[in-house]
Amino acid sequence: MKYIIMLLFLGLSAAAQNTHAHHDSIKNLEELEEVKVKNAAKKKIETEMKMAVSVDEFLSSSDNISFIKRGAYAWEPLLNNMSSERSTVTIDGMHIFGACTDKMDPVTSYVESNNLSAVDIKSGQQGSLHGATVAGSIDLKRKSTPFGLAKNWNAAYQSGFEFNNKQFFNLGNVAYSGEKFVADGSISYRKADNYHDGNDDQVKHSQYKKFNTSLGFAYKTTDLSSIRVDAIFDMAKDVGYPALPMDLSLSRALITSASYKQLFEEGLIKVVDTKIYFNAIEHYMDDTTRPENLVHMDMPGWSTTYGLVSKANAKRNNYSSEIQLNAYDNLSIAEMRMYPQDRSQRTMFAYSWPWVTTRYAGLSINNSWDLTEKSQVNLGGSLGVNYNYSKYVEFNWIFHPGAPQEKTRFLPSLHAGYNLDIDHFNFSVGTGYGHRAPSVSEGYGYYIYNSFDRYDYIGNPDLKNEISYEANAGAGFKNERFSLQGKINYFYIQNYIIGRILSMGSPMNYQSVGVKGYTSLDYATLLNMSINAGYDILEHLHWKGTLTYARAMDDKGGNLPFIRPLSYQTSLHFMHKNFGVQTSVNGDFEQINYSPEYGEDLTSAYLIWNLSANYSFKINKVATTLQAGAENLLNEYYSTYADWGNIPRMGRNIFTSLKFSF
Repeated sequence: MKYIIMLLFLGLSAAAQNTHAHHDSIKNLEELEEVKVKNAAKKKIETEMKMAVSVDEFLSSSDNISFIKRGAYAWEPLLNNMSSERSTVTIDGMHIFGACTDKMDPVTSYVESNNLSAVDIKSGQQGSLHGATVAGSIDLKRKSTPFGLAKNWNAAYQSGFEFNNKQFFNLGNVAYSGEKFVADGSISYRKADNYHDGNDDQVKHSQYKKFNTSLGFAYKTTDLSSIRVDAIFDMAKDVGYPALPMDLSLSRALITSASYKQLFEEGLIKVVDTKIYFNAIEHYMDDTTRPENLVHMDMPGWSTTYGLVSKANAKRNNYSSEIQLNAYDNLSIAEMRMYPQDRSQRTMFAYSWPWVTTRYAGLSINNSWDLTEKSQVNLGGSLGVNYNYSKYVEFNWIFHPGAPQEKTRFLPSLHAGYNLDIDHFNFSVGTGYGHRAPSVSEGYGYYIYNSFDRYDYIGNPDLKNEISYEANAGAGFKNERFSLQGKINYFYIQNYIIGRILSMGSPMNYQSVGVKGYTSLDYATLLNMSINAGYDILEHLHWKGTLTYARAMDDKGGNLPFIRPLSYQTSLHFMHKNFGVQTSVNGDFEQINYSPEYGEDLTSAYLIWNLSANYSFKINKVATTLQAGAENLLNEYYSTYADWGNIPRMGRNIFTSLKFSF
């Protein structure tokens, strides 16, 4: 089957990473804001199947993002089938770093769907605008109300219930738009009990509670300039992780920023937008809810980041450019505290992140030339400097005697692409080259327990930079009723960082079977392919289909872990006047290219059927939408290649949602 798919891609030739577009100069601030709003309206944070999706559920609808799941909350995003260390995830360009060594608090867990307007996903080195990366970038764009709307006040409220895990949620938004002042805010609360799998068995420790709120204020200082301040507060409590030996008692995040935007009516530079930001994360993992554990362990973590992001947009004739400066200072601290049943009788203390400071400064540029009305060239790159300092380097000296306390790395990046539109066809080819520095865990981690393969992991400060060589290509066709798009990318990654068994050291966690140290393979290769198709069967009946495939191997020809097998999704959407019905089928084929060395085993194929219906109407000029549906309608019992420890997914889940827009 995989060779047939590869032949299909070779026949399609090359894939469009960026669609061709003309760049019109901006005359005033209102016009700029209105353009942003129109773009956001096309990218609602919802899917055709479900209005009230979480951020994770929305991202999973993308064909180049998958997730590692350790429970029902805070999934770890994998871009281009690569672990989160290899991608850059930001909120409005701001760098935020989780405080959990188990990666149970990705950046995506600190926002909600009702305070986002869009998600900007860039593959490979096209994502280097936000900093050094291999897999690409995910930028979560917060809602920003434009000045001078005809309607001063806007508000929305959404509530619903999901029956499988008895999840109850409330999402609210309010915004004010004046000629010189705007304000917007959001609030949300979700509470869920343990979910049930396809055998109707309760999956223990899968409950969670999440509260999120945000505020934003902007003031127009002149006709062509404005200032803005934003803040997000997020708190999660009593979050269970059935795939881990411990749960989350409390997680808190405060994310703040202040920015100044200046537009220019004449000259090469059109917009300059500068932002300073601060965010603080605290995350407390413990196993007090697991009385079966013979020895208890607390794993608190803290992450604090100060940063600056400044970008400028330039345009002249057929040339346009975006230049961005990124700088941040992050301090990451994580502890392990071990004790018997009596918490006061602590028997062990260690730093799993020994007060690691990371400072980064980088300058990035993306250039675009419209060669003709139908062809475009893109060229860009970045140069970053990454500095690390470990306060308690003695933890690293145990396994790496004489390792440096501080380390400076240079991280260059280049990428190029060509797009061509011919009648109903589009083609593009591209290439990229980039470096990334080891993450805090990879460089300085100390006895970080991985419950997937049951090894304790040790960082290595002397790891080399990962170096990525990338090629991407694809082709597409579109007419009034039918569309077909194929994409393919290939990564050759030198000094690929991964864990290997150490001959020295004994495990610290009583559940561990050994110790692994992060080391560099000579290289690894990764291939991603996807086909997307759509067809308007009737005026009100539309079909979509997606097929994806990935293959990744190390320098010995062995399989790399967490690589998505051949996957598919097909859906029908009927909408007439105020009524809509959606149905979809999605699934994975059997995962035969698994990696026992990293704790994987064979996962069976599965097929999931979903169905939903929605109706829109008005109540005294209040736009109202009612939706009801069912996920996993046939109550399939299954787990996927990316379910940590083979925890089963949720069985049949009937959901309802009611939304009011004022």
